[in-house]
Amino acid sequence: MSTASPLLSTLEANLTSTLVAKIRDFAIFMLSPEGRVATWNAGAERAKGYAAADIIGRSFECFYTEEDRAAGVPRQALATAQAEGIFETTGWRVRKDGTRFWAHVVIDPLYDDNGALIGFGKITRDVTHTRDAREREMRAQDALLQARTEQSRHLLRLVEQAPGFVCFFRGPGHVYELQNESHHRLAGYRDIIGKPVREALPELEGQGFFELLDGVYTSGKPHVGRGMPLAVRGTDGRVVDSYIDFVYQPILDENGEVLGIFSQGSDVTEQVLNTRYLAEKQAELEQTIVARTQALDEARRALALANELQLSNAFFQSLFEQAPGFICVLKGPDHVFELANNAYRNLTGNRELIGRSVREALPDADGQGFFELLDQVYQVGSPVVGQSVQLELREGPGKLVTRYIDFVYQPILNAQGAAVGIFVQGTDVTKQKRAQDEVQKYQKGLESLVEERTAELQTAQAALQHSQKLEAIGKLTGGVAHDFNNILQVIGGNLQLLRDAAAHDQQALRQFDTALGAVERGAKLASQLLAFARRQPLQPVVVNPARIVQQMDELLRRALGETVAVETIRGGGLWNTCVDPYQLENVILNLAINARDAMPGGGKLTIELGNAMLDDEYVATHHDLTPGQYVLIAVSDNGCGMSRDVLERACEPFFTTKPEGRGTGLGLSMAYGFVKQTGGHFKIYSEPGHGTTIKMYFPRSWKAEVSEPIVKSGPATGGSESILVVEDDPAVQATVVEMLRSLGYKVVKADNAADALAILNSGMPIDLLFTDVVMPGEMRSPELARQARLINPGIEVLFTSDYTQNAIVHGGKLDAGVQLLSKPYGRDQLARKVRQMLSQPAGGSPPAPESAPVSPLEQVEATRRVLFVDDDPDLLTMSCSVLEMLNQRVDGAASPAEALALLERNQYDVLITDYELPGMNGVELARRAKAARSRLKLVIASGYGQVEGAAGIGALSLPKPFSLDDLKRILD
Repeated sequence: MSTASPLLSTLEANLTSTLVAKIRDFAIFMLSPEGRVATWNAGAERAKGYAAADIIGRSFECFYTEEDRAAGVPRQALATAQAEGIFETTGWRVRKDGTRFWAHVVIDPLYDDNGALIGFGKITRDVTHTRDAREREMRAQDALLQARTEQSRHLLRLVEQAPGFVCFFRGPGHVYELQNESHHRLAGYRDIIGKPVREALPELEGQGFFELLDGVYTSGKPHVGRGMPLAVRGTDGRVVDSYIDFVYQPILDENGEVLGIFSQGSDVTEQVLNTRYLAEKQAELEQTIVARTQALDEARRALALANELQLSNAFFQSLFEQAPGFICVLKGPDHVFELANNAYRNLTGNRELIGRSVREALPDADGQGFFELLDQVYQVGSPVVGQSVQLELREGPGKLVTRYIDFVYQPILNAQGAAVGIFVQGTDVTKQKRAQDEVQKYQKGLESLVEERTAELQTAQAALQHSQKLEAIGKLTGGVAHDFNNILQVIGGNLQLLRDAAAHDQQALRQFDTALGAVERGAKLASQLLAFARRQPLQPVVVNPARIVQQMDELLRRALGETVAVETIRGGGLWNTCVDPYQLENVILNLAINARDAMPGGGKLTIELGNAMLDDEYVATHHDLTPGQYVLIAVSDNGCGMSRDVLERACEPFFTTKPEGRGTGLGLSMAYGFVKQTGGHFKIYSEPGHGTTIKMYFPRSWKAEVSEPIVKSGPATGGSESILVVEDDPAVQATVVEMLRSLGYKVVKADNAADALAILNSGMPIDLLFTDVVMPGEMRSPELARQARLINPGIEVLFTSDYTQNAIVHGGKLDAGVQLLSKPYGRDQLARKVRQMLSQPAGGSPPAPESAPVSPLEQVEATRRVLFVDDDPDLLTMSCSVLEMLNQRVDGAASPAEALALLERNQYDVLITDYELPGMNGVELARRAKAARSRLKLVIASGYGQVEGAAGIGALSLPKPFSLDDLKRILD
């Protein structure tokens, strides 16, 4: 039961109604039980285009598309909300001007105290930009998938067109996942993909292939088979016998475990059968030689009796001439040709042979080993067999012909068993030998291709694992630093307060200073951890790195000492980049000190600056990098270098090769995290004994360099202003309140954003709101700051945080115009920052990143109504805020359609529009606006400078980036 007074309840109701009515980012309104609009706020008018007078009393179905209304979607939404207690969805909704936007919708039923339905509360938010961003991301993913699919298709074409059969088995069951046309034909054109090999080809049981696959999968070692018999059932059901040469190559995953087996081979049935045929023929010929030898013996005896038997030599000559292979008979130790058939003469180029020794008749065979074999056969009396022996002979002037022959040198013995000659028989196998060589060539080429692809896959997997490892360590270190910073904040703040109380005790002061020094070292450690985790809040500006390195010259020489020579090499036309200059200086200094430690006996440090282009081929091996133009900063030394094991762990936090107590192991990890957070690329090249080079690539910025940043320093003074401290951690809150009070400030504290807003609404004068970024409750700290400025336009807002994963830091960079004091901070840091904030002009803000320096804000005297048009939501919000600070009434539009609708409903004095807009450029939009409002002042902004066609319609050009002075000049 509520104990609040009626007056307090009325105030709360009025306050809630006022807050809802002024909210502009959400359309919040009520519906009657029948679905008619009962209330209307500013956010609803902005999102849907209806004024309250136009819409109240009308059915909310007018916000839906025609197709949704035809399908009964509005009534279904109310029914679902009433049945389930809430209805939430996303979909297309329609503005008053007929344009559509993608909306996130929540509908809640509302009941009175008796449980009767009194209506519905509806909240709608335009999330078109979020949906567009998601669709762009999906299109990019589709493009990447298409590229990878095309690559896969290319590889499949290579496999499909391979000269031999190719297939891939996955898992211990050897399931078919891939086969080319040659394998499909060998397997009898059966449907085998997705089936285990034992199921797909059951007739292989007992042929040894299943056992070989099991052995390769278990051992992880490849197997090569030569001429192995294979019996496979053909399409007609008959078993076809063949012979194959093949390789079973195990494919390993990233853990070194066997993923499957790649098989490649060739059908060598013809070669095997030819070899068998030749072997059979050789055996037959050997038998023939034996028979012929016996016949020769008989012939010698017959020749002795020739006069008596009068036999003719023509018969023997006919046998020689008709023999299928080449044959000759050599006589004596000089191997004189006695007989040679037609095949032998063709082999030797039809030379004159009979009566000449082999050395005389075939001098070009000298040095090839044939003469020595003949001498051996003649002396030993044992035959010699040669297979596929190379023979080079000349055929005509200057023409050297290479052949391959199978041959037999068979000694001819007399009755006493002594050799009197040699019988030579053989076959020209040149065609078979070249065919075998070609098969081996294709086989080696395919094996090489498999090894190359396997090596590329292993390299890519190793790079991905290393990146994922560093990412996981980064998340862990970021979380540790987050909690550590809060602890250090409480310890450091209380130590400083206690030190002030013990100002007259010198021993206590020394003890406090020692403890505070430890807190500072802890804070530095936490900062380095956040740098590696890519969580430090960077404040990047456009700089030329050559200027930063030049300014560090004296600092580097002092830090490195006289034994280290420093050389700086700068490339011509060096580009600008957008980085945090203080962090960049810190990184270069840390790398230089690491280089000094790697050169204990002295050496040379080289800092090289230049422009670089990282192309698609290089980026393909780095998953977190995009191709484009970069600024390169390389730091090299000629020191001891790093081993491969050290190089792989060099960027891990706390890893160091220095002796215990000589280093934290955070220098390289901090540099790595800073470069990655800036959107760049970090690479280390090193060899033991040859020094180290660290290359840092930062994305190129196309904007001009900003002026030198102002160093925030000065005395730690206090003041008498009022400060509202919003902090949910009791210990941290108590510490900071006491520190501020010790500086003379009047301090009010709140535990959450709701309490803080109540204090601000009470009318209590507050000069500065000091709030933690991460707060409990529904209201976020940026919204609290916005509400505070609406209540008190002159209030200053200072955020504090120990972590960058929050509402004011995006992509590791502070939002434009935000002031942040990072935890842990000391009393002096707090005093200087608060004094700086309270001493600047009311409503002042620091310059936004990558823009020209901003002069102190002076409001424009005349107040005009301005329409600002830009499709970049961040630039639109920032520019509208700046124009409001210049005392202008501003409406923002994110598209030409929205701008034209506003021009139709409202009277404006000035139109400021970006040139590049979706669907219509700025010149065309200005021309249409001028036709509707002839006295409208036109301004067209563009990053290209002067806009062609602007002067023709009486418009001014506003080059980007523009400053406050540029806007004031335009408005005045």
